[in-house]
Amino acid sequence: MEPVEFDDAETYEPDADWRRAALAGSDRFSFEWFEKPPGHSSPMHDHENEQVCVCLEGELTVVTENDEVTLERYDSVWLDAWESHRVENTGDERAVGLDVFAPGRSFDFWTDREDENEADGDDEAAGEGA
Repeated sequence: MEPVEFDDAETYEPDADWRRAALAGSDRFSFEWFEKPPGHSSPMHDHENEQVCVCLEGELTVVTENDEVTLERYDSVWLDAWESHRVENTGDERAVGLDVFAPGRSFDFWTDREDENEADGDDEAAGEGA
């Protein structure tokens, strides 16, 4: 057993007031808690991981190339591997969610991408996230 206390979890803040915390997981699956301020949206992106996004507080709209769904408290959506998507807080208050990824991943997914974008001179794509 490997407990993770929330206050001690590894965190990552891709944009102001958009914070992610890595909770328990492994190379087979991982959990990431996140919060988004009102109006915040990640850009369209994809990844090798299947993803389940659960809305814990507020309102989150998940947009794919072919569909859009608004999640309210305790609603969830499943995204297939490599399915392009973005997640937006469409409410007036902070939104909180939980992402589950299979296979699991670390924040290297984002930090390695930032390093690549900085090397290419593309700062705009550096803040991508779910």
